[in-house]
Amino acid sequence: MDKKAAQGKRSPLKRKPMRNPGESIQREMGNLLEDEWVPSVFFATVIVLFAGYEWMRSIFALPPQPLWMTACALLAVGYAAYKFVTIRKRFKALKLGLEGEKTVGQYLEELRSQGCRVFHDIEGNGFNIDHVVVSPHGIFVIETKTRSKPRGDARVTFDGERILVNGIEPERNAVRQVRAAGDWLRDLLTESTSRRFSIKCAVVFPGWFVEPSKGRSDVWVLEPKALPAFIANEPILLKTEDIALVSSRIISHMQTVD
Repeated sequence: MDKKAAQGKRSPLKRKPMRNPGESIQREMGNLLEDEWVPSVFFATVIVLFAGYEWMRSIFALPPQPLWMTACALLAVGYAAYKFVTIRKRFKALKLGLEGEKTVGQYLEELRSQGCRVFHDIEGNGFNIDHVVVSPHGIFVIETKTRSKPRGDARVTFDGERILVNGIEPERNAVRQVRAAGDWLRDLLTESTSRRFSIKCAVVFPGWFVEPSKGRSDVWVLEPKALPAFIANEPILLKTEDIALVSSRIISHMQTVD
């Protein structure tokens, strides 16, 4: 093929595709393997080869230094083993989070038949919004918290401000986190539409029993299965043209973020 013609080629896609549930987590999992695990294994492998080479020199009566190289090899293998243990723990947590976001995403996809628009993994400034639903009943920002469960009784409680998971408050305040995400999305829409939309926020815990909230709050804390019913019970707030406007602004943002 003519080199000049090849240089003039471009992608046939005019816009970036929409993001899938958990896409940021998948990217982080890939980076974790590529940036941390693979280099440590490569380093250990090189040192082991050097140690083998030194033993070959010893066998063939060449001036050997196998003990020194073996010590280096043991250090390298120990380092690689340490990285494997730490990365494996982080990788398992990311995998659990990915599965949770996909599960919630599948529940939300069912809302499309009710005239809703559903978006996943919207990148903000140093964070991402797991899911956004734009429906006749309003705009909903949803944060997914997927946690491993202990054997026996496992439940989530919410007093209107604090979330307790089996009686323990998580390190990261999910209520504050989802409120900040909702504020960011409201500001984004205000800047691009000159309208201030009301946004409802929710935190969902896949696979957990979530007790009904014991206090009043602007944030829902729910099981994913309960989301469609909660959304459907909200009053009608948006017209068809409003849904189209908000959706177009979200799509425009998602297609311009690297």
